[in-house]
Amino acid sequence: MDPRSSSHSGRRRPRSFPVEHDTVLLPFLLTVLTDKSRNNVKSLLTRKLVAVDGRPTSQFDTPLSSGQVVTILDGPGPRGGALPFPLLYEDEHLIVVNKPAKLLSVATEQEKRRTAYHAVRDYVKSQHIDNRIFVLHRLDRDTSGVLMFAKDAQTKELFQSHWNEIILRRGYQAVVEGRPPRDRDTIRSFLVETKTHLSFSGQPGPGAREAITNYEVKRAGNGYSLLDISIDTGRKNQIRVHMKDLGCPIAGDRQYGAATNPIGRLCLHAGELSFRHPVTGQEVRFTAKMPRDFNRVFR
Repeated sequence: MDPRSSSHSGRRRPRSFPVEHDTVLLPFLLTVLTDKSRNNVKSLLTRKLVAVDGRPTSQFDTPLSSGQVVTILDGPGPRGGALPFPLLYEDEHLIVVNKPAKLLSVATEQEKRRTAYHAVRDYVKSQHIDNRIFVLHRLDRDTSGVLMFAKDAQTKELFQSHWNEIILRRGYQAVVEGRPPRDRDTIRSFLVETKTHLSFSGQPGPGAREAITNYEVKRAGNGYSLLDISIDTGRKNQIRVHMKDLGCPIAGDRQYGAATNPIGRLCLHAGELSFRHPVTGQEVRFTAKMPRDFNRVFR
């Protein structure tokens, strides 16, 4: 990641610095931010304008390990744009956000403007009118969590051509009805999409795509289970279909068999995205904290 910065519309773009050996955050910042005084650097930390692997921190003594990435999230100038949801990370190639539930990732025939894509596009264009973003993956409308876009066509192409080698983990939390028969398992099936855009597990054949979902029960009670989930494939609605196949549909997912809706939304959250940065080769990990409402189901 290029540590240089540029200014558009009064905003300094985030600067990212790979950590090359084990150290501590404040000494590391003083080494790389040669344009700032010690007090300036401390001010950045106090205002949580420093992120380690996409997670803002104010702790001066945060330990750093080789391979991590420290990003300086310099604040917006007077004309800088703002996102309506949390920005987890940004460099000159990528932008990562925490998408709220009930917001589309991209436009549909019915909704063109109220999407994560539209909000992020407006944000980058507020920095410079020629800036663009490119879709790398999607989350369902009712799924919250980590969502990433490319900021140039070359980065998009790298992800599309080498997705399986670049992506290290896509982690989710889900509250499901009932309790799975095993506390830990892997579900494999071939998903087929109907003409009405619903997916179901079917037989191998034309149009069927293999889907692999791993889960572990983290908590159970009150008729529900909290699952930690990771996916080896990114098929449409694969977690929702596999939970239905398991006999434990995701709470709030009436489309795939749920009988309850305890918090007024689909209880599925994309909590982690880990990958090898396609430009720098650095391993990075971005997380979005599980919504508090998920714990409320167990009270």
